[in-house]
Amino acid sequence: MKNHQLVLSTALASALSLGLLGTAAAADQDKCYGIAKAGQNDCGNLAGTHGCSGEAKVDNDPGEWKYVAKGTCKSLKGMDANEAKAKIAMAGKK
Repeated sequence: MKNHQLVLSTALASALSLGLLGTAAAADQDKCYGIAKAGQNDCGNLAGTHGCSGEAKVDNDPGEWKYVAKGTCKSLKGMDANEAKAKIAMAGKK
């Protein structure tokens, strides 16, 4: 019985530490719009047409994003969410 408890305790501790590490890693990253290649976005797009990673249909879609190291998005020629929304709005007016 003690072995079973030890295994469960270890598994729980591992799961908790992974969750904390994931939160810390996200704090050091920014969402960078307009740089994802087709099939390489990190999650849902601004249009709300999908909610999963890997579903970008075209390269550099302004509504698709990837996580990048904090402060590097501009050097990658990317945009923040507000800039991406503005670009999409302008494209819709053409």
